[in-house]
Amino acid sequence: MSQSQVPGRSRRNDYAHFIEVPTRWSDNDSYGHLNNAVYYSYFDTAVTRFLMEIAPRVDGPFPMFFVVETGCRYLAEAAYPDILTLGIRIGKLGTSSVRYELGVFRQNGEEAVAEGLFVHVHIDPQARRPAPLSPELRTLLETYVR
Repeated sequence: MSQSQVPGRSRRNDYAHFIEVPTRWSDNDSYGHLNNAVYYSYFDTAVTRFLMEIAPRVDGPFPMFFVVETGCRYLAEAAYPDILTLGIRIGKLGTSSVRYELGVFRQNGEEAVAEGLFVHVHIDPQARRPAPLSPELRTLLETYVR
């Protein structure tokens, strides 16, 4: 089920993989909660760590991706010193693109405090143009489609 089809806030069991991200004091803004822009950094960190965890199982060089779209829906506050868990699922797997959908969860919280999207396009490193995902990587990514 894609993010746009989930009524209300998403829950932990809506996601296929999890990455823990500790907050930092500098992540808070003058209102005492995480600055909106910080969530985008968390999304980038979570997706990159996710790929680093699964890519070693793929033959060949580490795949190159460019970010082409991001978005975030803020649902509740989080603040330092929270330890956040980012849930990841793949909402759409295209020929050369991957739409990651992310849920941000506080400590033991079951409902997301924020939901995001992060779209990658697989790139041919020499041509710097979109290129199809390798069959091996596609097979691995398919297990995270929800």
